[in-house]
Amino acid sequence: MNIYVSNLNYSVSSEQLQQLFEGFGEVTSAKIILDKDSGRSRGFGFVEMPNEVEANTAIEKINQTEHVGKVLNVTEARPKAKGLGRTLGGIE
Repeated sequence: MNIYVSNLNYSVSSEQLQQLFEGFGEVTSAKIILDKDSGRSRGFGFVEMPNEVEANTAIEKINQTEHVGKVLNVTEARPKAKGLGRTLGGIE
């Protein structure tokens, strides 16, 4: 399951994010999304957990808890929207 984590402190690393979720089960990957220009955190990231039960437990237990001074928002990630690409609302 792919998990979306927002409202992260800008100092949190991908490794720290992974460690936070490993307390609930196996973590396949954890990635903080970085700004393309500055290389700094954008304050959100994604965690991949292969076991859905463990992932749901992690979401339930971590959502709305404080981590490094900020209250986290944790939800199942939604799939990327497809087909809009570089068009304006789908108009070529």
